[in-house]
Amino acid sequence: MIHRYGVIGTIRMFISIVYTKLFYPSARILRLPIDIRNRGSIDFGTRLTTGIGCRIEAYPIKNRKCLFIGSDVQINDYVHITAMHHVHIGNNVLLASKIYISDCSHGSYAGRDDDSHPDTPPVKRNLVAKKVVIHENVWLGEFVTVLPGVTIGRGTIVGANSVVTKDLPSYVIAVGAPAVPIKRFNFRENRWEIIKNET
Repeated sequence: MIHRYGVIGTIRMFISIVYTKLFYPSARILRLPIDIRNRGSIDFGTRLTTGIGCRIEAYPIKNRKCLFIGSDVQINDYVHITAMHHVHIGNNVLLASKIYISDCSHGSYAGRDDDSHPDTPPVKRNLVAKKVVIHENVWLGEFVTVLPGVTIGRGTIVGANSVVTKDLPSYVIAVGAPAVPIKRFNFRENRWEIIKNET
């Protein structure tokens, strides 16, 4: 282990392992430092792995769990996940570094009469929450943002720097801001195929 991480890295790894086994025994390893807020409202599943600098927080609207993490989820460095209503991350999900996932925002901007006014300071706007679901075997690339009200289908890949503003189906590769599918897995041919623009 020393050759892999160096002396200081090995010491940090040892401390993280001890912390995990003491406070989160069902997890594989939570690397320190980590910021977990309102632990009682979070279901961590089993065999969770995190990188350093992660912020995982829950502020439930009702007094119940609102953040659900499945089994064998791997979260890399500096990922920020926040939940108020319902965030579900399925089994075997891989999150690259510096990802933001949230089911809530400061204010409403949907084009309705009750929208937030721009002269109201953002911190004083009503919090609005919409369910987020990330299904099994999803892989989110570096710097991906997942916004409230989004469902990402099973086995889907979202490319680096993408912003997911709408639902994505299962078994696609999506990129961009907003993220759109560019490839789909063909189960008959057992390969990824470009989605042809039909316009």
